[in-house]
Amino acid sequence: MTDDASTDAITPDTKDWTWVLDEACPECGFEAGRLEVEDVAPLVRDSLPRWRARLAADDARTRPAPGVWSPLEYGAHTRDVFRIFDVRLTSMLESDDPLFANWDQDAAALEDDYASQDPAVVGRELEAAGRAIAGRWDVVTPDQHERPGRRSNGSVFTVRTLGQYFAHDLVHHLHDVGA
Repeated sequence: MTDDASTDAITPDTKDWTWVLDEACPECGFEAGRLEVEDVAPLVRDSLPRWRARLAADDARTRPAPGVWSPLEYGAHTRDVFRIFDVRLTSMLESDDPLFANWDQDAAALEDDYASQDPAVVGRELEAAGRAIAGRWDVVTPDQHERPGRRSNGSVFTVRTLGQYFAHDLVHHLHDVGA
């Protein structure tokens, strides 16, 4: 285990994770395709105490292995996922078939220096962003579930599948940090 993230380069994740909409994730076991839109907000809210506890742990800055993010880095990433998906969901609810701006999660981790951030600050920001995105999911109505939106790589989502994809990201990263 290491606290020195500067010497442990992370291999960028170039996988297209949209397959999790059709099958269970073999790493975390989550079956995103079974999730209903109404379940997204409670899932987010239920994750917040788990993140808070994990980010408050003494080893929050420690990478479990070379090239693997620390809980702090995963927490900062999850905070940003909450923010990005809040923007994406809002655009799907307010616009017809929006094209999402590209987001390079690995570049964001380097540019924002996730490893050097304060775990307590990240915890507060993650909680605020989580409450915001949960609130956004709370107001989605059944007639909005099939509204479309597209990623820059051409992947097409509906509000329903965006929620499922987003939920998998959340569950998977809790699994990554053992929370």
